[in-house]
Amino acid sequence: MRTLILFLLLLALGWVSLPWLKQHLPPQFNPFTPLSVTDPPGWMTQIKMKRLASDPDACLAVMRRAQQAGWVSFSERPDVTGHCPLSHPLRVQKFGPVSLSSSFLASCPMAVASTMYALRSREQIARELHSPLVRITHVGSYACRNIYHRAQGRLSEHATADAWDVTGFQLADGQRLEVSRHWQQPEEKAAMLHTLWRGGCEVFGNALGPDYNAAHASHFHLGMRGAGYCR
Repeated sequence: MRTLILFLLLLALGWVSLPWLKQHLPPQFNPFTPLSVTDPPGWMTQIKMKRLASDPDACLAVMRRAQQAGWVSFSERPDVTGHCPLSHPLRVQKFGPVSLSSSFLASCPMAVASTMYALRSREQIARELHSPLVRITHVGSYACRNIYHRAQGRLSEHATADAWDVTGFQLADGQRLEVSRHWQQPEEKAAMLHTLWRGGCEVFGNALGPDYNAAHASHFHLGMRGAGYCR
């Protein structure tokens, strides 16, 4: 009987404190608030990210709020049919003040993750190198192909627009961080690239860099599959 009473008291306490928790819990711990592209990384942010894959309306709402706040510019595109179909794809043009070497087609969850990554990367670069990020170079997202361009095998994450290959970063002071040239040296640029790669591990399901294999020597592969797989 005492156990039952204690359980009911705890249940009542939880119910009464629910409004306070909704209002005061930080975003990275709050399961009640919608995801924002400015939310800090954490296990709850990862859970909210995963939920977007099965809730396209909620995902698009995240992107629309981000666009209204000036964090990203994108357009909704028609569905893609064929061997590698896409439902409700988005074309990302830029991330606030950060331009792109070209726009890219992305699944909605990839668009959300890439926006979060660009915003965090800009903060990290400004903090470490004292000049803000102004441009990201990349070689695209959507490509209807198998993994490693093999004739046989499973489809790549690129076939569902759930991966983004980033090749470099340009700063406002003219500095360039290129994965193919600066992964090992000079020391300051190499350290910054390693920080940016690890930042991808916190936002995407997987982040593969030059140390993974020769196929990734020139870029970061940032994908949605998995949960923080970092190589």
